[in-house]
Amino acid sequence: MVKQVNKETNQALLEKEMYLFNTGQHFDSYLSLGCSYEIYEGTEGFRFTVWAPHAKKVSLVGDFCSWTDGLEMERVNKTGSWTVFTAVAQEGHCYKYLIEQANGESKLKIDPYAYAFEVRPKDASVVKDLPQKKWRDSLWMANKKRYAHTTRPMTIYEVHLSSWKCHADGSWYSLTELQDELIPYVKEMGYTHIEFMPLMEHPLDASWGYQLTGYYAISSKYGTMEEFQNFVEAAHQAHLGVIMDWVPGHFNRNDYGMAYFDGTAQFEYTDTNKAQNFRWGTMNFDLGKTQVQSFLISNALFWLEQFHLDGLRVDAVSSMLYLDYDEGPWTPNEDGSNHNMAGVDFIKKLNTAILYRHPQALMIAEESTAWSDVTTPVDQGGLGFSYKWNMGWMNDTLRFFELEPHQRKFHFNLITFSFMYTFNEQFILPFSHDEVVHGKKSLMHKMPGDRYNQFAGLRVMEVYKMTHPGKKLDFMGNEFGQFLEWRVHSELEWTSLEDDMNNKHHYFTKTINELYKKERALWEVDHDPSGIEILDADNSEQSILTFIRKGKKARDFLIVICNFMPIERLNYKVGVPFEGSYEELLNTEMSEFGGVWTKDQGLLKTVNEPLNRQNNHIELIIPAMSVVILRPKRIKGVPQAD
Repeated sequence: MVKQVNKETNQALLEKEMYLFNTGQHFDSYLSLGCSYEIYEGTEGFRFTVWAPHAKKVSLVGDFCSWTDGLEMERVNKTGSWTVFTAVAQEGHCYKYLIEQANGESKLKIDPYAYAFEVRPKDASVVKDLPQKKWRDSLWMANKKRYAHTTRPMTIYEVHLSSWKCHADGSWYSLTELQDELIPYVKEMGYTHIEFMPLMEHPLDASWGYQLTGYYAISSKYGTMEEFQNFVEAAHQAHLGVIMDWVPGHFNRNDYGMAYFDGTAQFEYTDTNKAQNFRWGTMNFDLGKTQVQSFLISNALFWLEQFHLDGLRVDAVSSMLYLDYDEGPWTPNEDGSNHNMAGVDFIKKLNTAILYRHPQALMIAEESTAWSDVTTPVDQGGLGFSYKWNMGWMNDTLRFFELEPHQRKFHFNLITFSFMYTFNEQFILPFSHDEVVHGKKSLMHKMPGDRYNQFAGLRVMEVYKMTHPGKKLDFMGNEFGQFLEWRVHSELEWTSLEDDMNNKHHYFTKTINELYKKERALWEVDHDPSGIEILDADNSEQSILTFIRKGKKARDFLIVICNFMPIERLNYKVGVPFEGSYEELLNTEMSEFGGVWTKDQGLLKTVNEPLNRQNNHIELIIPAMSVVILRPKRIKGVPQAD
């Protein structure tokens, strides 16, 4: 709806909205600040409004006026904002703010609320109004309200947009091209969600998008707001969710951006120890400043509401929780403690605001420490996130699988320790981009042994993850066992699929994704101890782990047998809960996946002798370096449908 105002109503409206902004309660501040189309006293044009409380003077400069003097902006009383309306600006024009800063120096600055920017290496903001899309994903949006995400399958495909695929000349795929290729691919592979690394405007590819300049703009290298809206809509119509990484802790320090915007510590902390992020070469947001809270919470809601995103993966939460998380000097609290009280309060305020409007939004914390109650609701004393990445599980699992098999029995706790804490939070189990860069090797390359054993180990690790309680995430390239680690400037090694082993692993990933979605025992009770029963976690000598995954109904259960050694075990006994017969649901050593087995073991009948605290057991062959999953075929004591 087009805003129509006159001088008096516009002034009153801006003062009211800036009051909310300044008190940290304006969660739609992008509708008040930035650039927007309006009809002002009967004249069509664009209004530009910027928050620069300590500026001496602000002018709007751009293609439509002089880049040296421009249009002088009016201070909106004592609100800290400046505004100007012009009828000469048109969509597509470039602009900046010329700010006479507190020290008298004048600098050209971008619009922190701009919806578009020039294509890099240029950096000006671009005149653009908020798109008014008529969405066609009502079925998806309604189903989100009907079904709790905690009791639904979730296996996420993490994507870096410009390095998933490139054109032959190395140029990027557009969002429209990716809509035609990425969505069908992810759907065909059996994933439930796509998660993008940050898509907002950023100047340097080497930052992977985590050093942002334009929080309200799709990066110009990827496309337009409308194209991203269409992408999300198409994903929802294909029954795929879309999540995006979001960076509220720190921002790009380039001089044309938000750093010391009005010449003072405006978006960043006044204390330089808190303001400077030495590890990443960025500036930390002052999370205790009410205007920054309005800016960031509005931004989260902007992506969720204007683009129908299903969730945000919040990056670097640990850096917002601790004053000493960085590598540089730090200022402790008055009592000497290291918790960032302002950061903790902001996170709680953020999640409260988001989940109040969107109870089914996925607010996912990338938090790498032992901070407790990350996914506990705020009103119960927690931070209020929906999920937390289980970094401890990820690190232990990768350390275990990188060991030579004969060493694993001495470190078996790496693979079993997670069961001690897996229900302390609502976890996502990630094999993310961070684990396949900077010399860490790809997942496939981490596996010891020859090529055959590397793929066998990779299959075991992926199924161990798939059967472990918690939602799942895989980075692109993992699904077909790419050998080289991820490189931001080139596409995935799609030619690997011409190799028989890679092609079979690709098929294996699709198979286990579909199996996961079909079997309720693997996701229906992910966050409660009743969803798993450990049979034997102490067989370190043979390096075999056995457990039962359970759904809500008594018959919905699976027996999981993980053999982490390249040694076949004959006549292996496993306890089962019911008398009867069981069948193989999955054997990772089948030839179709790259293994050597050509047929399953047929029906496995129980022996009426107790084992593993169960009344019955079965005997079977456990293939070398494998996971075997069994399901009940005909069992006594449980009706066929209950």
